[in-house]
Amino acid sequence: MLRNKMVRISFFTVLIFSVTLLQAQTLLLPDRVFDGTQMQENWVVYIVGNKIEYAGEASEFRTPKNSKRIDLKGMTLMPGVIEGHSHLLLHPYNETSWNDQVLKESPVERAIRGTIHAKNSLMAGVTTMRDLGAEGAGYTDVYLKKTIEDNLVPGPRLLVAGPAIVATGAYGPKGFHDGVMVPLGAEPASGVPQVIETVRRQLGNGADFIKIYADYRWAPGAKSQPTFLQEEIDAMVATATSAGAYVVAHASTPEGMRRAILGGVETIEHGDGGTLEIFRLMKEKGVAFCPTLAAGDAISQYRGWKKGIDSEPERITNKKASFKLAMESGVDIVFGGDVGVFTHGENYREMELMVAYGMKPIDVLASMTSLNAKIFHLDTLGRLEKGFLADIIAVPGNPLKDITAMRQAIFVMKDGVIYKE
Repeated sequence: MLRNKMVRISFFTVLIFSVTLLQAQTLLLPDRVFDGTQMQENWVVYIVGNKIEYAGEASEFRTPKNSKRIDLKGMTLMPGVIEGHSHLLLHPYNETSWNDQVLKESPVERAIRGTIHAKNSLMAGVTTMRDLGAEGAGYTDVYLKKTIEDNLVPGPRLLVAGPAIVATGAYGPKGFHDGVMVPLGAEPASGVPQVIETVRRQLGNGADFIKIYADYRWAPGAKSQPTFLQEEIDAMVATATSAGAYVVAHASTPEGMRRAILGGVETIEHGDGGTLEIFRLMKEKGVAFCPTLAAGDAISQYRGWKKGIDSEPERITNKKASFKLAMESGVDIVFGGDVGVFTHGENYREMELMVAYGMKPIDVLASMTSLNAKIFHLDTLGRLEKGFLADIIAVPGNPLKDITAMRQAIFVMKDGVIYKE
């Protein structure tokens, strides 16, 4: 009796192993493949486990037995989208203002929203996200990342900044008298010793990188001005680098951008007031630019702009001009829309605006895949080639001919696991 039971257990163990092995060998057959840099015709991609085993000419590949074949006729296969600027703990400002999200929504509520946002992002083909700050929710983004890694909730791979760092007095919410203490959207710090301590604390609490605000509004409605002194930025970058991390900077004024660039940050976020001189300095120093076009477009519409009907707001005109200067300078342009300001899962908005503002579709596809992987130090992501992790999506049609094809991810695989087919 015991022997028969053991035989049955052994049989089912072998059966389960065989099924797992079968599922772990997958051949994808699309019409075309964007490999991270170029569009390829007559290619197939073969995955074993969580890695790409083959990506190349279909005629040169013999399919191993017991492989699962997935026909993606009429579709373009490509690496999973790497979103460069997101806030998973925020939702659109026309639903709830930023102030009210920070002041009235608890970290628990925001974490629950974040799990939904993460799933929606993954289903939209975003397999990796760089989250640029919890915006008043402490280290909730660190814990959200952990729940995804522990397979408690589905979502993209996350790189998180934690609370972010602002100069004392510069950030919001604002508008209260000095006797009222309110939660802030980031952690304030001043002076070289304190900014060093803050960087170390945030990295020790799980931040993957450090986000700083190189400029901001000192009063509600005022124009942005530089915040941290050069020596403070230098100290934060040196501290993060020593710990094996890096710094990115929110910066929209020429002087704020200049200080951040000279300080050694790796990316500038927003850069609305960037000049050709500043962008050329970024190019010279190897600093990449994340323009967040979709955030400005969304906020302008929240404020009453009827896109396609009303004349273009000054903010949009200026954004187009700075984006054109950035392209002229040759600086690396990061794909990142500041999603959270607008709806999670609609990351395609940034792609479409990048094309509308003059960027070639092939460069947009590279920005959201291989370029972002390179800039974010993701050595095994962003390309479809042997040995790379199997983060792969498929979209209908050809996004080089019509970038709106990116609005619909038909197939989504992350780390070799199919989440949408």
